[in-house]
Amino acid sequence: MGNGNTAYKTREAVLRRAQEAVGIPLKEIDRTGRLSTGKGAVGTVIEESWYGYSPNSEAEPDFPEAGVELKVTPYLHGKKGIRAKERLVCNIINYMEEYDKTFDTSSFWHKCHTLLLMSYEYRKGIPKGDYKIDAAILFQFPEEDLEIIRQDWEKIMEKVRAGRAHEISEGDTLYLSACPKGVNASSMRQQPFSDIPAKQRAYSLKTSYMTRVLNRYLFGAEESPSVIRDWRLLRKCRFEEYIVKKVSPFYGMTQKELKLHFQVNSKAKNLNEILLARMLEVTGRIAYTEEFQKAGIIPRTVRVQKNGKVKESMPFPAFDFIELSREECWEDSELYIYLAPAKFLFAIFQQREDGAYVFDRVMFWNIPSQDLEEVRKVWERAVRTVREGVVMTPMSRGIRNNLPKQSESPVAHVRPHGHGAEDTLPLPDGRRMEKHCFWLNSTYIRKQISETF
Repeated sequence: MGNGNTAYKTREAVLRRAQEAVGIPLKEIDRTGRLSTGKGAVGTVIEESWYGYSPNSEAEPDFPEAGVELKVTPYLHGKKGIRAKERLVCNIINYMEEYDKTFDTSSFWHKCHTLLLMSYEYRKGIPKGDYKIDAAILFQFPEEDLEIIRQDWEKIMEKVRAGRAHEISEGDTLYLSACPKGVNASSMRQQPFSDIPAKQRAYSLKTSYMTRVLNRYLFGAEESPSVIRDWRLLRKCRFEEYIVKKVSPFYGMTQKELKLHFQVNSKAKNLNEILLARMLEVTGRIAYTEEFQKAGIIPRTVRVQKNGKVKESMPFPAFDFIELSREECWEDSELYIYLAPAKFLFAIFQQREDGAYVFDRVMFWNIPSQDLEEVRKVWERAVRTVREGVVMTPMSRGIRNNLPKQSESPVAHVRPHGHGAEDTLPLPDGRRMEKHCFWLNSTYIRKQISETF
C-alpha cells in the first residue's frame, strides 16, 4: 500500500480512500491488532491498516503533499441527539518555539488547517472491532469560526509571552483550547519567560465545538441563529467584548423594566437568559446560538443581595455515585471534563434598597487553574468517601452525610441536587441516597465577581 506520506498526494485521493472505509467493521480493517491497545486505538488502526503509514507526532500534517491532517472522532447518540464524545486533540504546544509566531505560522495552523474527519458512534459495551466509520469529510474552518480560533490562539500565547504558561486553563478560550497532555498531566515543560515549569499541553478543539461540527457538517443539521451576523466584526474586537458592549446599554434596568422594554411576557425559570437574548437581538435562547453552542458557553444569573452576599451556590449536573466511585484520573473525570473547559456568562443582578433586582452587568468567567486544583481535592475526597461507604446520620431535619461540606473548601462542596429525598440513586454498597452534585460555593462566586470591579 505504500507510506501514507507519498501514496495520497491530493486531497481528493485522501478523501476517496477514507470514504471507502465507511461501513466496514474495524476488525476487518485492523491488520496489526492495534484495536486492543487502548486509547487512540481506532485512529491508529485507520492510519496503519487503512492508509499504510506509521503513526507519528511530527509537526507536518499526516498527508504533507495534500496538506491534510487525519482525525478519527467518536460521538455519542443520546436523547438530545448527537454529541462529540471528546475534544479533538491536535498537536503538542512547544512553548519555547511557539510564542514568537503568528497564528498563520503557528504549529496548529500548519498541521490542522485542513482536517480529514472520520466519525464513528461510540457505544458502551460494544467491542471496538464492531465499530464502523460512518462518515468522512474534508473540513476547513468557516471564516466566522476561524476569527474566533485566531483570538483563542492569541489568548493562549498571551499567557505564554507573559511567563504564565503554568496558569493556562482550557476555559480561557472559546473553540480552540490548550488541554493537558501527558501521563495524568504530570509531564512538565519549560516555558520561555518564567522558571516555573508548565504542564504539557496540546492544541485541541473543544468537545462543544466538535459537537456542532459533527451535527452541522457530517449529519446535515440546520444552522442555528448567530449572535454576530457579520464575522468581520470580529476583526475589530473579541467575541466577549462584542457581547459586553451590546448589552451594556441595559445596565441599571430592573427585570420588570426589561420585560416591558422587550415585550416579554414570561415567568420562565430562564427568563434572564431570554432577556439577554433580546438584548443581543436573538430570538429564543442564547444558549442555542451557533457561537454559544460551539463554545459551550453556560449563561448563569447571579443575584447579589443588598448586603453584598451571593445567595445561591452554583450547581453542576448530578453525578452517578457508582460511576464516581470508579473514576481514577482527575483529568478524565466527569467533573473535570465539564468544568475545566467551561466558559460562563454571568448576568449579575444587584439588589436595591427597595428590594428590586437591577441588571448590573455581564461578565465572562472560567475557573482559574489554581482554583481547579482546589476542586480536584474536593473531587478526590468525594471519590474516596463514596468508595469507602458514605456515612449517613439521621438528624431532626433529614439525614446528614460525610461528603465534602462548604466549610471544608474555599471553592467547592458536595450536597443534594435532586427533587427531594425520594429522588435517589444507588450507592456502590447497594444502599440508595438522594441525588448529589458538586457545587461552587456562593462565597467563591461572590469573590470572583467582585474581583472584576
